[in-house]
Amino acid sequence: MKLCIVPVFLLFTTPIFAQQTQVNIKADALKDQVIVWRRDFHEHPELGNHEVRTSAIIAKHLQSLGIQVQTGVATTGVVGILKGGKPGPVVALRADMDGLPVIERTDVPFASKVKTTYNGQEVGVMHACGHDSHMAILMGVAQVLSGMKSELHGTVKFIFQPAEEGVEPGQKGGAEEMVKQGVLENPKVDVVFGLHINSQTEVGKIAYRPGGTMAGVNDLQIIVKGRSAHGAYPWSSVDPIVVSAEIINNLQTIVSRNINITENPAVVTIGAIKGGNRSNIIPESVEMLGTLRSLTPADEKMLVERVKQIATKTAEAQGATAEVKIPYSSHYPVTFNDPALTQQMLPSLKKTAGAENVLLRPPVTGAEDFSFYQEKVPGMFIFLGGMPKGADPLKAPSHHTPDFYIDESGFTLGVKTLCNLTLDYMNAKGK
Repeated sequence: MKLCIVPVFLLFTTPIFAQQTQVNIKADALKDQVIVWRRDFHEHPELGNHEVRTSAIIAKHLQSLGIQVQTGVATTGVVGILKGGKPGPVVALRADMDGLPVIERTDVPFASKVKTTYNGQEVGVMHACGHDSHMAILMGVAQVLSGMKSELHGTVKFIFQPAEEGVEPGQKGGAEEMVKQGVLENPKVDVVFGLHINSQTEVGKIAYRPGGTMAGVNDLQIIVKGRSAHGAYPWSSVDPIVVSAEIINNLQTIVSRNINITENPAVVTIGAIKGGNRSNIIPESVEMLGTLRSLTPADEKMLVERVKQIATKTAEAQGATAEVKIPYSSHYPVTFNDPALTQQMLPSLKKTAGAENVLLRPPVTGAEDFSFYQEKVPGMFIFLGGMPKGADPLKAPSHHTPDFYIDESGFTLGVKTLCNLTLDYMNAKGK
């Protein structure tokens, strides 16, 4: 009898296994190029709705891959459509493009020296939140998946979004505007994935959470109106500064006494208070600006109601009035990871990073406008480690600061993760 010996690797060369192998090879080969893209974006950051140079580079790259490209979406957004060779769902992948009005203080050779005008003031511009890495990673994903076009069970929609950090007063932008302009239609998106680099999560690790992952946010304005008087005769006044101080203190009871903090956190912060111009004049009015953060729609509703009730009733008790606007200028929904989708895609994360490197994380009271996509279609938003191995997360420079720093060695894991999420979802739904 003649034995037929089959090489071991052929026993496991299923189409899905072969795809993962392709992703690994292609992503590893792109490691240096992704870093080059990231450093270029980092050195030349642009603020929200001004990402002209940035979007041109992205559009040119997508077009070179044979991807159908639309530009000028929500001012400077770029959308690429890659139609696979087989029928299946439409998977959207999103990266944000804008920098922040921050003067960079790092000593990397590609540090930003860009200056511009924001809200009437001269400011520095810096990618102090990692959006440069998000763009570079998604450009790498586009290159990998376009090289596997014939094998794709469906369509990939690459969303490069402006103005995640917000825009100047009077402008519109970000994910909300992209959704309004139809980014989730033509073709209609079935699912959306996104990631965010994190400077306080160790490189090589991925963090996730089902359900409420990042807080919904409402900004607020409270205007307290009283009666002006000479500072030497306060009994002739209804002092809006004293009333405002009482309102601020009373608002702190919402989190300590109304929120069930064993289930979800919440935040009530007054970040600005403006009133008066001299030491001996009690002003007529005071303006306060603040932010509310919550992890569920029910908590959001309660926060808004309690702030209005406390502000107006505290003012009334002192003979003053309080006008409350919530939201004042912006509102982001809760970044909510669809629990069923998260459970379905968890094996994809574990096979890509290794089960020991996939971490369940607590909710974050920061906000993300990725939530506007998740309001319309099931979505999953994860965090990619960018802190050097062995560093102390309590000492690592945080996001939105001049010293923000990212270890670039984690970018390849980001490319592999978004590729595998896309392929695994398509393979499950497209057959």
